Amino acid sequence: MEKYLMLIDGEWVESKSGEYQQVINPATEEPFAQVPSATKEDVDRAVQAAYRAFKEWSETSLEERRKLLYKAAEIVEKRAAEIAKALTREQGKPLKQAANELTNAAHVLRYFAEEIFRVYGEIIPLPNKSYESITIWQPVGVVAAITPWNYPVQLLSWKVGAALAAGCTMVAKPPSYTPISPIMFMECLVEAGIPKGVVNIITGPGRTVGEALVTHPLVRKVSLTGSTDVGKRVMKLCADGLKRVTLELGGQTPMIVFADADLEKAVKGAVRRSFRNMGQICNAINRIYVEKKIFDEFVERFVEETKKLKIGNPLEEPDVDLGPMCNKETLDKVIEHVEDAVKKGGKILCGGKRPEGEKFKKGYWYEPTIIVNVNHDMLIMKEETFGPAKPVMPFETIDQVIEWANSTRYGLAAYVYTNNLNIARTVARKLEAGNIGINNVDVATTEAPYPGWKESGLGCDLGREGLKHYLEIKHIKIFYG
Repeated sequence: MEKYLMLIDGEWVESKSGEYQQVINPATEEPFAQVPSATKEDVDRAVQAAYRAFKEWSETSLEERRKLLYKAAEIVEKRAAEIAKALTREQGKPLKQAANELTNAAHVLRYFAEEIFRVYGEIIPLPNKSYESITIWQPVGVVAAITPWNYPVQLLSWKVGAALAAGCTMVAKPPSYTPISPIMFMECLVEAGIPKGVVNIITGPGRTVGEALVTHPLVRKVSLTGSTDVGKRVMKLCADGLKRVTLELGGQTPMIVFADADLEKAVKGAVRRSFRNMGQICNAINRIYVEKKIFDEFVERFVEETKKLKIGNPLEEPDVDLGPMCNKETLDKVIEHVEDAVKKGGKILCGGKRPEGEKFKKGYWYEPTIIVNVNHDMLIMKEETFGPAKPVMPFETIDQVIEWANSTRYGLAAYVYTNNLNIARTVARKLEAGNIGINNVDVATTEAPYPGWKESGLGCDLGREGLKHYLEIKHIKIFYG
């Protein structure tokens, strides 16, 4: 069985307890690797290392940080195929998508390496000319980064890129389901020459390792991507120390298709953002509203295109569109949501079960599923399914569909398909979500902020705005006499 170690203060180490936890291949349910199960002592060692490294790293020139991040990006790209295979093995997504995740991670490192040069202070004019006020931005300190299993490398890169560019040091805790590809990503940073202690990675269960990390008194900022419930828990834990917190949490994303939309593009977008990575994406479509006059045609084409998707073990069939779900817990939730919808009158048009065949007897498999005759009393219309089951519902008026789309505690993303500029503008402004896609379903863009509204988050990742969450503003008032 493969064995991986934690990175603490520039050294690859076991946990103080000597205990390990297994990593499971979701396509076979077989363990294939193990990583250390960290203790609170390990957490303290990692945070202390980051704290010691902070002074020198925060004073490192922007040009030096840029060179190191660029070098790390080059190494990530060189090792992309190797890391992608590990990512697929522990998470389940197709190899092409895993490789694309590595490409995106490298791009993120380069983006923040350049963007830090464009964070400017200000000189503020004052009534008394003997005084001058200046504002500058400085790194917040040691950052705790907690990342999820659905995009374990890409989402870690969002935090690593911004933190290191800003001059912060970091302790990362990857997810227990998918710790290997994040460890390999960190290897690239070490190989690039990032000084010891600047980046650290510890593995273990969130309830012990994660809580010890976010409550450590030397941690000044916590950046979490995860579920809303976990985000609330982390925010409470950070309250005593008034730690800076960035939260990118769950969603219940609506897609709205108007009668004037390009139906071919709308269907293509619906298939992509409903089933990519088996729907295990925070901004995946959760429910689809289609204007009544085109509802039947949309559904027919949506089902037709969905049935073309090929499902299988990505390590054995590199050309598949869909792999297994990542874990049993998420699979069970999909099953619960589908069963609840059917019990309340929903009609399954495709999917709704484990795929047939010997190769699917083991693993966390579920067919891409489309359900109609749905209503807002169903779990699938209210909660985040985080899987490949999608309800489709007709609407008649703009006001009606906006009310339905906003009838949730979440507000991460929403998608709108229309060729009417007035409709696009009206709906985009009235939807209660931080990210709106008009005639596209790809709202997470490195160069732009990625905020969550309502219970979908606090602050944002990506863009210049995301970078500033790793910086503190300082006001300097000078008297010239």
